Amino acid sequence: MDLAPLSFHASLEEQWDEEKDPEEIETVLKVAPPAYHQYLDVLSKVKAEKLPSHRAYDHHIKLEGNVEKGFIRPSSSSTRASVLFVKKKHGGLHLCVDYRKPNAATRKNRYPVPPMSQLLTIFNSSTIFSKIDLRGAYNLLRIKEGDENLTAFRAKYGSYEYLVMPFGLTNAPASFHNLVNDIFADFLDVFVVIYLDDIMVFSSSEEEHVKHVTSVLQRLRENHLFAKASKCVFHASSVEYLGYVVSSEGLKMDSSNVQEILNWPQPRNIKALQSFLGFANFYQYSPFIFNEEALSQFQILKEAFITAPILAHFNFSLTTIVETDASDYALGAVLSQVNDSGKYPIAFDSCKLLPAELKYEIHDKELLGIVLALKRWRALLISLSNPFEVLADHSSLQCFMSSKVLTHFQARWAEYLSECHFIITYLPGRLATLPDSLSCQDEM
Repeated sequence: MDLAPLSFHASLEEQWDEEKDPEEIETVLKVAPPAYHQYLDVLSKVKAEKLPSHRAYDHHIKLEGNVEKGFIRPSSSSTRASVLFVKKKHGGLHLCVDYRKPNAATRKNRYPVPPMSQLLTIFNSSTIFSKIDLRGAYNLLRIKEGDENLTAFRAKYGSYEYLVMPFGLTNAPASFHNLVNDIFADFLDVFVVIYLDDIMVFSSSEEEHVKHVTSVLQRLRENHLFAKASKCVFHASSVEYLGYVVSSEGLKMDSSNVQEILNWPQPRNIKALQSFLGFANFYQYSPFIFNEEALSQFQILKEAFITAPILAHFNFSLTTIVETDASDYALGAVLSQVNDSGKYPIAFDSCKLLPAELKYEIHDKELLGIVLALKRWRALLISLSNPFEVLADHSSLQCFMSSKVLTHFQARWAEYLSECHFIITYLPGRLATLPDSLSCQDEM
């Protein structure tokens, strides 16, 4: 295969025609090595936004029950969902369709990712990696003919239905994963690993890697799939993937999973010490004496929290629990699993609330904590075959997924949460020691 890059002008004329975006092309040329400039069309935003053709993988919406049983019947009005428009960060409006009702009646189709131990074997002899992020992934797949009416929604000037797979349908991730896995079937576990819209290419040499990445880009072109250059990583010695850092040395936990503990500030008063002691499950009412010896033990204790076997790898077959908590100024979350020995932590996370978020009611702060936790660990939670449990310190959140009235940002959150299969359980704050400590430490 001729890997000589096309010239900048040839790329504009031959690949992008009249649909060129100079700023976008500049980004592509900056991010992608010259050997891949001949695939500018694969990295085109304009081409990715065209209506795709029908495929055998068109998304089919299977509702529980069927017409023959009389449980459902065709109706153009009963399936119309409500919508809200939410402002995007960089301007413009995002359409949020409330698909909670059809999602609740849809048979769930989960598509698990390979266990980390298997990936470790796959990457064993690799020294160079590239990660390709697909653009507008779900919109690259059509809705199965005949199911379009199930995506219907009502707007101010009429009702509409999707021709492409929208974000917010419960089985959308499984449908898309099925598509890309079949397209790259002969590459999988040889030099490619795929999770949803993230394609990992791995090789043992630079020369071999160019051939592998070129093959992937060519396969994307042949199947009218597109990548986002600004989110792609080419020819790296290590990359972040599914919450792990992949390198020639193997897999290791992403440091951000445990960074909240490593960055825990030195206690300056009794309250700060009590917060940390609460997290460590020690006595909270010890005298505040923080000498050099105490400082040394404080550092050792922080290291102990992130040392195996306390922090373990995620196991897709175990019961999974996400605990969240919100304080006045921050959010905290803990990802845990349960085995025969009991519950043990997998990862921790916390963050300070933004100025606008500080004004939220406590109900919305607690809900935001759930959203951020599910975003943080999405790659793991979305692939569980059984529902996981979310423990939150607000009883009304148990009814959120069935609430009829939503604010604009609640609608956006509901759309995101629809990807995961979970149950919200009320856990009083006095019992939520771990996430409460994480949310409080960000206030210090």
